[in-house]
Amino acid sequence: MRLSTKGRYGLKAMFDLAQHIGEGPVSLKNVAERQGISEHYLEQLISGLRKASLVKSVRGAQGGYTLARDASKITVGDIIRVLEGPIAPVECVAEEDPEICDKADCCVTRRIWERVRDSIADVLDSVTLEDMVKDAERLQRDENFYMYYI
Repeated sequence: MRLSTKGRYGLKAMFDLAQHIGEGPVSLKNVAERQGISEHYLEQLISGLRKASLVKSVRGAQGGYTLARDASKITVGDIIRVLEGPIAPVECVAEEDPEICDKADCCVTRRIWERVRDSIADVLDSVTLEDMVKDAERLQRDENFYMYYI
């Protein structure tokens, strides 16, 4: 299973919004610059995230976007499902409306694909945006801890 730029960039954008909680609405221009994403492409991604009630927009001169829920309540899985669709390596084990083939009852590989789907979903659903922000802060502290002298 390979994620497209939609999933990767959408997660980066949501992470950026989570990092700037409490600073008011964040402009897409700023997110695009910080994350190295095309602003036009970001607009398309944010549209889907807004429709899924993961972000909300604020109009006006000081407008922009904020998370629609607390960062501890939004998982990576929530974001990936909105942008990429159901998490499944093959259609017959899709989370919603799987395509049932006539050999589903005796298909050995189907059980493997179910385990792959469940493992991926477990990981994606176990990490929140808040976890990502804390990890980034920890990495930043660790990076600043080491000093190199030549």
